[in-house]
Amino acid sequence: MSWVLLIAAICMEVCGTTCLKLSEGLTKWLPSVLIFVFYSLAFILMSFAVRKLDLSLSYAIWSGVGTFLIALIGFFWFREQFTLLKAFSMALVIAGVVGLNLSRSP
Repeated sequence: MSWVLLIAAICMEVCGTTCLKLSEGLTKWLPSVLIFVFYSLAFILMSFAVRKLDLSLSYAIWSGVGTFLIALIGFFWFREQFTLLKAFSMALVIAGVVGLNLSRSP
């Protein structure tokens, strides 16, 4: 169940970050309000997830997967520039999260 809560927290964080872009500097009211809703839900869900999961692993996965998903949203939805350096950097983020997950004690 903790992993489900962590995945849900990641989704809420990604939604909140996407709303940051959609709010156009907090000038659009609906995305501006949703920023606070999604981030609040993300922190609530994360607080429940870390009750059973290691904080270091949970936060690394949360930030790493969230960063990766936001980068994909930027590339495909907002038509941001995609470069080989960005692709390589995203691969390093994934490698770091996998490494942390593999290094945890049984």
